Amino acid sequence: MKYLIAGLGNIGSEYELTRHNVGFLTLDRLADKEGLTFTPSRYADKAEFKFKGRQFHLIKPSTYMNLSGKAINYWLKELKIPKENLLVVVDDIALPFGNLRMRGKGSAAGHNGLKNIEQLTGGNNYARLKFGVGSDFHPGQQVDYVLSNFTQEQFDELPDKMDKAIEMVKGFGTIGISRTMNQFND
Repeated sequence: MKYLIAGLGNIGSEYELTRHNVGFLTLDRLADKEGLTFTPSRYADKAEFKFKGRQFHLIKPSTYMNLSGKAINYWLKELKIPKENLLVVVDDIALPFGNLRMRGKGSAAGHNGLKNIEQLTGGNNYARLKFGVGSDFHPGQQVDYVLSNFTQEQFDELPDKMDKAIEMVKGFGTIGISRTMNQFND
């Protein structure tokens, strides 16, 4: 069984540690734990590993957040991975910081990266792991908020939250989405 795990974010050092890049950060931590190196490839940096007989293909789209669907659609087809084996790790302002929620499908909720994935893969029927980044911003300040760095307190908590997200990624491929949601969702 093959799985495509896409962590969303923006390329470039100015975005590296922002809330919007929590998908990239989570996959970077997973790669570190598994001794993997991301290599530049078509539309994404890519790494892969095996876990409990499953093949996990990790991608960090290099298309910028709002065009993430281009990379995801390409790699689903290239690797011949069915859409039900796709998991997108994404920031979510509707969840308090550090809360994690996996869903089998759902609306883009105004997230342009998710909108683009829906457009290019033909619908919202794909799994996503929403990583709460909180909503501590004034009206009209959403873009500035998600493109700003985590607070120091959040940085200190981030490794534990990402480790839980990594367990959820592995659970998605091994015990399935329903059991993973029941076991881990906040």
